[in-house]
Amino acid sequence: MAETENLVLEHLRPMRGQLDRVEQRLDDLTTRVGRIETDVAQIHVTLAEHSIRFDRIDTRMARIEKRLDLVEG
Repeated sequence: MAETENLVLEHLRPMRGQLDRVEQRLDDLTTRVGRIETDVAQIHVTLAEHSIRFDRIDTRMARIEKRLDLVEG
């Protein structure tokens, strides 16, 4: 019986090592995905800021065109 237990333990030890490596890689990937999510969120903020600036430029351009009589209205 002891021989069977040793055989099982011999097979379980490498599996535990592999599981530890998989857990470490999963932790690393989770960290990387978190950083990517943060970067994507910042990109969305930047795009929103640019959109606001373009809207303001569009409004200013329309006012300038109106003052210079470049458009009707």
